[in-house]
Amino acid sequence: MSFPYLNIADRSEEKLALGRKVAMLAENGQVIGAGAGSTVLIALECLAERVRTEGLSIAVICGAYETRLTAAKLGLNVASLLEARPDWCFDGADEVDPAGDAIKGRGGALFHEKLIISSCSRRYLLADGSKSVDRLGSRFPLPVETYPRAMSLVAERLAELGALSVTVRPAAGKDGPVLTEAGNLILDCRFAQICPGLEKEIKAIPGVIESGLFQGYNFIRL
Repeated sequence: MSFPYLNIADRSEEKLALGRKVAMLAENGQVIGAGAGSTVLIALECLAERVRTEGLSIAVICGAYETRLTAAKLGLNVASLLEARPDWCFDGADEVDPAGDAIKGRGGALFHEKLIISSCSRRYLLADGSKSVDRLGSRFPLPVETYPRAMSLVAERLAELGALSVTVRPAAGKDGPVLTEAGNLILDCRFAQICPGLEKEIKAIPGVIESGLFQGYNFIRL
C-alpha cells in the first residue's frame, strides 16, 4: 500500500529547519498535539527520528487524518483527546499577521485543529516567511466549517458580519463540495477587514461548527 501523503512535495530548507526545531522541544513522557499541513508532517518525521535514535517515549494527538496516518506510519504512538491532553502543540498556518493572529484551514481540518490548540496553553506556530501578511485575509479566504443544512443561514449571517463573498469550497478529486473530516461543508469567505472579535462573532452563528480564524491564541512562532 502506498502512502502519498508521506511524499511531501515542499521540503524547503526553511520548513526542514522548523521541523527540526520543534522536534527538539520534545521531552520524554510528553503528549504532543500536532495539527495539519506539510510543515507539520516534516516535524513528525523529525520527531520520529528522535524517538528512534534517543528512545524517547512520547504520544501524539493528531488534528487531521493525514497527520494521524503519517504518525502511525512513522511508528509514533498516537493518542486522542479522550485519553489525554497535550502538554503542548504545534501547527502550521496559511497566514500570520504582525499581532500573531492566524488563518488556517486550507487542509479542511478546522474543527479538530482548534480542539487541540484550545486544549493546551503552549502553542507553537510553524510558519515560514512566506506566511507573513500585513492583513489577514489578504491572500486566502477565511474558511468556516458549516453544518450542511445551515449553509444558507450561515452565509446570510456572514454577509451581515461583513463578508464580501461566501463560496462553498469545491472538491478537487471528486464532484461536489469538500467535506470536512466531520462531514461538514467549508464556506470560504472574503472580508475587506478582519476585526478583533470576529472569530467569536462567527462562532456564535447557529450552524457554524468552527472557523479557521485564530485570534488571541498567543502562539509562539518558531
